[in-house]
Amino acid sequence: MCTAWKRIARRAAAAGALCGTLSGEAMAAGIDATIDRAVRPVADLASGFIFYSIPFMGTKLPLIVLWLIGGGLFFTVYLRFINLRGFRHAIALLRGHPGLGEGPGEVSHFQALSTAVSGTVGIGNIGGVAVAVSVGGPGAAFWMVVAGLLGMSTKFVECSLGVIYRRQHADGSVSGGPMYYLARGFAERGFPRIGRALGLFYAAGIVIGCLGIGNMFQSNQAFVQIVGVTGGAASPLSDKGWLVGAALAVLVGVIIIGGIRSIARVTARLVPFMAVLYLAGAGLVLAMNAEALPWAFSAMLEGAFTSQGVSGGALGAIIVGFQRAVFSNEAGIGSATIAHSAVRTPEPITEGYVSLLEPFLDTVVICNATALVVITTSFYDPGLTSGLGGIEMTSAAFERNLSWSPYPLALAATLFALSTMVSWSYYGLKGWTYLFGRGRGSEALFKSVFCGFVALGCTIQLDAVLDFSDALVFLICVPNILGLYVLAPVVKRELAGYRERMRSGLE
Repeated sequence: MCTAWKRIARRAAAAGALCGTLSGEAMAAGIDATIDRAVRPVADLASGFIFYSIPFMGTKLPLIVLWLIGGGLFFTVYLRFINLRGFRHAIALLRGHPGLGEGPGEVSHFQALSTAVSGTVGIGNIGGVAVAVSVGGPGAAFWMVVAGLLGMSTKFVECSLGVIYRRQHADGSVSGGPMYYLARGFAERGFPRIGRALGLFYAAGIVIGCLGIGNMFQSNQAFVQIVGVTGGAASPLSDKGWLVGAALAVLVGVIIIGGIRSIARVTARLVPFMAVLYLAGAGLVLAMNAEALPWAFSAMLEGAFTSQGVSGGALGAIIVGFQRAVFSNEAGIGSATIAHSAVRTPEPITEGYVSLLEPFLDTVVICNATALVVITTSFYDPGLTSGLGGIEMTSAAFERNLSWSPYPLALAATLFALSTMVSWSYYGLKGWTYLFGRGRGSEALFKSVFCGFVALGCTIQLDAVLDFSDALVFLICVPNILGLYVLAPVVKRELAGYRERMRSGLE
């Protein structure tokens, strides 16, 4: 989901489809160029700052990735490997723990998890992973899994805090997320002004960021997939981005108009379907490539520690793998916490447990499935995916075994994009209401603007705007992780109390 991955994806998209506008391609190019020239200097400055990399042993180490992974490692040790020890209990809670009563909130554990997963599982799980493997070698897939496991601990901390510090409204609705636990948590420690400033900064960042990373990029890639399976440049839709964009905007609008309850009902059905659809296809390809699996696992392990012929050797594989994982599951960015905060539970720590499953599903399962498809394909035809970018690589790998695979793959990619837009609309809305207050008029205005950007993403290529929104989304992880460090003792105390209550009668 970072700038580099998006640039690759957008270049691949440009090669496979032409985005039209209401007045035609020439006008689109003019609008694109004008906006790009205006925003590009700011976008480059922001991207250069946020994604700054330092030379290290022959490769480049992005500091923002180090910041995110460092947090995951710290919380894993601090909470005594809660990511592994808490997995079984997370499953039990998801199925409905009989000892827990009904608490405040708006959605069930499963619905909260589905909404959060729908926000993280996107185009990057299909296209970004393939790019990571091509750049970092098979060893990058191993480090993706490691980073995903570490991210589970970060999710536990931030989602527990999201419920602990959420705000309950008179109408029964709730609002939560980093802006709330930063403001209220720092205030408890005697720094209300710092907490308020950090909360406002996070809210502004999530509002602006949601229009790019969770909106325009997703709708644009959905349009590219639709055009691709209907004839590519010769498709009757290739110059009708406005039509596809309008249809997607209406669909998103219908879903989000009812708030988190409506979103949760849709994602609770959509996420299992799209995950099963994609994993079934990947599983079929892997079954057909069964003889290549031992070689693939061996290549992943060998490449993780002794990788040769890839950027930076083994260290390059580590960096690329970790980078792809943290950009996919968003552990440490805090966005998914907003969805988890809406859960109905009397015990805030239970949502921390449930949130463990999010990076596991996103990174360990879905990202790894994509990686194995690409790696096993290279066993038979090493040059099949060379020269391709993003989702084109994954599509070629699937198509080698299943000639009809571009159609279900395009459907899965479109559903991934749709689900991401729906979830990020809620994230942006909560940031918006934190800044400007709640009210039907305020919320309706944001939803209208969000849907407008859905349509806009299919009609013009605003690379600079997307790069700027990327930078903002990853910039807000800085105050978020800082807040997690400061408030980690709160989570540890709540966890100890919850376990004691479990021993006393909940379990």
